Amino acid sequence: MVELQNVSLTFESQAVLESVNLTIEDHSAISILGPSGIGKSSLLKLIAGIIQPSAGKIYIDKKSPQKWLSQPKDIPISMLFQKNALFDSMSVFENVAFPLREKDLYANEEIASVVQQTLEDVGLWHVKDLYPDEISGGMQKRLGIARSLVLTPKHILYDDPTAGLDPITSRGIAQLIRETQKKHKMTIVSVTNDMVRAKQLGDRFVFVYDRQISVFNSSDDLEKSKDPVVYQFIRGLEEGPLRVQND
Repeated sequence: MVELQNVSLTFESQAVLESVNLTIEDHSAISILGPSGIGKSSLLKLIAGIIQPSAGKIYIDKKSPQKWLSQPKDIPISMLFQKNALFDSMSVFENVAFPLREKDLYANEEIASVVQQTLEDVGLWHVKDLYPDEISGGMQKRLGIARSLVLTPKHILYDDPTAGLDPITSRGIAQLIRETQKKHKMTIVSVTNDMVRAKQLGDRFVFVYDRQISVFNSSDDLEKSKDPVVYQFIRGLEEGPLRVQND
């Protein structure tokens, strides 16, 4: 279980989140939604322990993220960054093997077997000897997923996992994420601005706006929300309390 208790986050005197309370049950799938620049990725990084809250407590399986980070071999959580954070100088195989070598959990023969199975699960075994810049964007995303899966964590955080992908590839990546979640009985938390993918990736929904969150227990509850901000956002309307950003 992941728990946030009265969590606040401030950057340079600017409040990003205030007194956020959230419980994420084991094996659940959560989609985090909200306007750009509102704190969605910050919420994900708080859970991962990458940044610390200005106030409040966060628990992952009853321990703080920092406590888990002090026990690197036992960390139950993994995160896939939006840009995948792949090692360009390593092959596909070595990118997935890297976390296993870092934690020194397996002998070399065992690493080879685990990496092969993981790459087969995401359909990348045939490109194991290529480098990230030699494979497509969709394959790079699958590689990032493979690396986040290889240690079989209980919880995986995905920061906009389908960003920059065409609709067909995007749908396939979201389907892969849900399939692996169900296969390994994991908890997944995904940030996305794509309503179609949000529904594909999540069973529950967290909407972030104005330093607060609203939790919806189903896509039906989300669709029926009478909150004018939520209503405007999920329908992509120009008129409403949200300002349309023109780049």
